[in-house]
Amino acid sequence: MRFHRWLARALLVLAAMLALVPPAHARGDPDALPAVELRDLPREARDVLARIETGGPFAYERDGVTFGNREHSLPRRPRGYYHEYTVRTPGERTRGARRIVCGGPPRTPDACYYSDDHYQSFRQIAR
Repeated sequence: MRFHRWLARALLVLAAMLALVPPAHARGDPDALPAVELRDLPREARDVLARIETGGPFAYERDGVTFGNREHSLPRRPRGYYHEYTVRTPGERTRGARRIVCGGPPRTPDACYYSDDHYQSFRQIAR
């Protein structure tokens, strides 16, 4: 009987500990980022992806600049691997918070990521 009570308590403690552990992508494991389907992106983001594949033109001067990944939110790659692009937000007078960051060759990127909160979180674009 004591063993059963001990086991029950141990399982409760384990369950409580697991509930406190955030998912891998929230712990900073960029290789475990959630995905977003292309069709689920805003139209403006799909337009930017099409422009990336054709090499532009882009709406903002900073589009295509190197994204430093200083927070290590994306998988670690050599400097210059990632480039960022602005996704227009209707009604915004500034560049807004929406971005796409792609890694690899500019017109044929290895992977692209979408952020709608100015790099606070990313979702990998499933293509």
